[in-house]
Amino acid sequence: MEPLEVDEEERARLRELGRAPTVSWWVRDRVEMVLLAAEGWSAPRIAQHLGVSAQTVRRVVRAFRQHGTDALERKLPGPPPDLQNQFRVRHALAALLEQPRTWTASQLSGALEVHGLHLGPRQVRRYLNAMGASWQRTKMSLTHKQRAEEVARARRRLVTLKKRLVRRG
Repeated sequence: MEPLEVDEEERARLRELGRAPTVSWWVRDRVEMVLLAAEGWSAPRIAQHLGVSAQTVRRVVRAFRQHGTDALERKLPGPPPDLQNQFRVRHALAALLEQPRTWTASQLSGALEVHGLHLGPRQVRRYLNAMGASWQRTKMSLTHKQRAEEVARARRRLVTLKKRLVRRG
């Protein structure tokens, strides 16, 4: 690994970044790797000092050479999120949820197929959760089948069957 050349201004910025209270621990470690490499330390020596592999040190220093301080922060794996597709899915789900009916995640998944959106029920549930949509278990009730006069008669009968308080002298 060839020596890393860092001017005094960049060193000062790196030291300041490494001491910032809001910076994550891995950024501090990576800043230290870069500073030690700028001091002329070898990758195996830095790795032993910090308790990481020499390959990790080489990767961080190489990334710092190419991208500067942006390379010190962790990057999420995979492609960036497709915001346009997320908007389409949310818009389609909102339109479906406006309908006066009850949906399951599987039914919503099938209904989204019409819009050209291919999502499984699990992914639909994630979108619903992100949208703040919620569900409740259906109440088991026979209120809609009851006759008011029979309910009143049954309540009167129950009152007569209840145990009465016994007063003791």
